[in-house]
Amino acid sequence: MANIQLTLNLSTDNGQMRLQKALQIVLSWDFTVSQDARARRIFQGDRQEIDEYLQAVDEIQDSMESTTVSDDSEQSKKVNATIQIAMARLEHEFRNILMSHAIPIETESLTELISATSAPLKNDLDILHWNMPYSGSSSFSGFHDTDDDISGGDDVSVSTISNYSFEQGESSTANAINLIPYDSIYDLRSIGGGDISGGEDVYVDTISTSSLEQGESSTTITIDLIPSDSIYDLRCIAERMINAGYFRKCIQVYSSVRKAAVDTSFKKLGVEKVSMSNFQRLEWEALDVKIGKWIRDAKVCVRVLFASEKRLYQLIFEDLGMDADDACFMETVEAPAIQLFNFAEAISISRRSPEELFKILDLHDAVVDLLPDIEAVFDSNSSESIRLQATEILSTLAEAARGMLSEFEKTALREPLRGRVPGGTIHPSTGYVMNYISLIADYKQTLDKLIVYRPVTASGYSDDLTTPDMDFTDHEGQSPLALHLIWIIIILQFKLEGTSKHYKDNSLAYVFMMNNIHHIVQKIRGSQELREMIGYDYLKELTGEYRQAASRYQRETWFGVLYNLRDEGLYIDGSYSSRASKRALRERLKSFNAMFKKVHRRQALWLIPDKQLREELQISISEKLIPAYRSFLGRFRTIIEQERHPENYIKYSFADLENAVWDFFEGKAVNQHT
Repeated sequence: MANIQLTLNLSTDNGQMRLQKALQIVLSWDFTVSQDARARRIFQGDRQEIDEYLQAVDEIQDSMESTTVSDDSEQSKKVNATIQIAMARLEHEFRNILMSHAIPIETESLTELISATSAPLKNDLDILHWNMPYSGSSSFSGFHDTDDDISGGDDVSVSTISNYSFEQGESSTANAINLIPYDSIYDLRSIGGGDISGGEDVYVDTISTSSLEQGESSTTITIDLIPSDSIYDLRCIAERMINAGYFRKCIQVYSSVRKAAVDTSFKKLGVEKVSMSNFQRLEWEALDVKIGKWIRDAKVCVRVLFASEKRLYQLIFEDLGMDADDACFMETVEAPAIQLFNFAEAISISRRSPEELFKILDLHDAVVDLLPDIEAVFDSNSSESIRLQATEILSTLAEAARGMLSEFEKTALREPLRGRVPGGTIHPSTGYVMNYISLIADYKQTLDKLIVYRPVTASGYSDDLTTPDMDFTDHEGQSPLALHLIWIIIILQFKLEGTSKHYKDNSLAYVFMMNNIHHIVQKIRGSQELREMIGYDYLKELTGEYRQAASRYQRETWFGVLYNLRDEGLYIDGSYSSRASKRALRERLKSFNAMFKKVHRRQALWLIPDKQLREELQISISEKLIPAYRSFLGRFRTIIEQERHPENYIKYSFADLENAVWDFFEGKAVNQHT
């Protein structure tokens, strides 16, 4: 029994000795009483000195639970006072370590890296400008022309840390994914092309998480914002402050320092604060630039800046027994995150014109692309508001896109296509609408998911039976998006037919319809996506329509000309066996010459811009005109040549006619055969 008591006494004495030594170590670093302590930094010293201080704090914290200290009120007061001094010192060291590494990220280089690993945005601004070989409307304003003529698996966070009990010298980033080491984060200009200068290890991978929808992936480039040895020190300090009940103070220090660093990096990106009135007044080109910049900035913020901050917070605080979720992380990044997503939200709810549909779709696709990363980075209860905001932005952008397409259809149906184009060429609105449709086809993958209802046709807009309509039974099995495109083409055709009626020359009206429907067909044929959506049957129908317009032109123009080359009415007694009337022959040839001259002069000024179509029509004319003329002269040339001046009647050789036909539809005046 005596031996047991002796052992207990010795143990108590050893404990007291260790405690006194620990108290002495902590008090020696009390910067309130020691000038030397104020000038020095514990965690800038050697490892032995750092470990000695941390062990002293542990000894004091352990002693606070000891009955020996609890029974000794004087000792207890001294221990409590010393632990407060220790916590003040650790707070000071914690702040200094954080501030020594609170350097803003090189956002310019990261933007280049993100851009290099991202698909380019579709550039629709130039495509939508329809340039004709004369001055005139080049946009949707073609519907607003007022002049009669137109001139000219397991949940995997962004960083997976399986073991936080880091040994001295062990890298705290060993299990991190998509990691750019600390030494590389301020020299990123070589990253993106596959070459890392200086030989630094850079891991830029794609991770898939089973908590996401199948096929989605989270792609982040996680930067080691603080070196691993400093992270180890910060975690050691945080663990002791939290055990001593200084959790809130530790979090406040961390948040204040890291928030300033995040804010500085965010400001370097130049993300704009939202003003709804400014967005409403933005011109199309300016909005295009701002949306493109926001998409790049958002990728840097979510996939690099916020993801790296989340990972840093986890490395320091995760599994330390706090019941705090990641409220500290949210406090650090919440203001920049809200400002970032407020831009997209403002765009989504502002009223935009149909021309801006494709920038809205770019924005929608960017948010869709970022959503898995947003859900991975902002995955806690405290960050639910960010996840909800992103989801709501996506929903609002989708609704905005549907509204813009609907508005485009309504405008096309409502506004008359008043302007006549000279020479019966392609109307600017035809070019504009078909470019618009082609761009819609480029966004097929997105719009197929957004457009789920078939269009409301003419009966939905007006009781006027003269407006176009669409029989959906002719397009069974086609997607709602395809039906919308066909409906837009039907509206365009209807408007073109109305415009064609303003031409006084029926032949020119047919050329106009042939040109425009042919252009529609060519635009469809030129896009695989558009061909697949429109379908073979409707494309075949459109092809038949422009060919029918070409046939009608030929009948309208050449029936009268070729009528002069018939035999009927040339014979004196009406019998083909009798002699032909010279007078009738002279009148026929004079009429033919006059009519052909007029057609040649006028139709050389008309324009068929498609070379192949123009040549096909010229060949078709020649194949009818030249044989008929050759046959007529073959039968009656000898009679005419008996006249005193046969050249007054036979003004054209076969070569003259053929050459003249090649002048047709070139859009320029010609020197005529006299």
